[in-house]
Amino acid sequence: MKPYKAVLLILIIILLDQALKIWVKTHMMICYGCPEGEFKVLGLDWFRIHFTENPGMAFGMSLPGIYGKIFLSVFRLGAVGFGIWYLRKIIRENAHWGYITAVSMILAGAIGNMIDGTFYGVIFSDSNFKIAKLFPPEGGYAGWMQGLVVDMLWFPIYQGYIPEWVPIWGGQHFEFFKFIFNIADASITIGVFIILIFQKWFFPDKKENVSDGAHSTSAASPPTDAAV
Repeated sequence: MKPYKAVLLILIIILLDQALKIWVKTHMMICYGCPEGEFKVLGLDWFRIHFTENPGMAFGMSLPGIYGKIFLSVFRLGAVGFGIWYLRKIIRENAHWGYITAVSMILAGAIGNMIDGTFYGVIFSDSNFKIAKLFPPEGGYAGWMQGLVVDMLWFPIYQGYIPEWVPIWGGQHFEFFKFIFNIADASITIGVFIILIFQKWFFPDKKENVSDGAHSTSAASPPTDAAV
């Protein structure tokens, strides 16, 4: 896979991710139950844009306090730096194009969320019960590396209650899929699943290759007696 193709894929994902996030920040607000906080895509109950902000890591996990946010942002920066180095490495090694694509998707997603955590606190006002302003004259809602990650994609495909006879979880409310995420999260998840599903093609067993090569060499060599 040519380097420019990987770079192009990364740029496309980042642009789509940031364009949707900026649109949501400048057109919607965080207010549960109000029309400015959520709408159905094409009128579908199972596909909604629901504006929320994630204070930390995936699935709502977070580190407490300002220093926790700064540590997480620094960690993201380090992860992105490592990802860039690793992508260049596997491109130079002529790795499988599918593996390069998956790593590019993971890196693009990491960069997308890193941008939120690093810059959004400075360039946006807060979105609680009001639509945020881009570059507000009074300053942003937080300092550098203290921004919140914007999430909006929600697919509540099924909601109901687990039957009472099911051990432990019986009678509890169940929703699939309850997590709200963004394009960057989706890119990371898809990239990871591609690696897990196609790992046999990406990382062929070297022992089997060596063994196959040995058998081929043995079969192609003429018997010593025949040569004599």
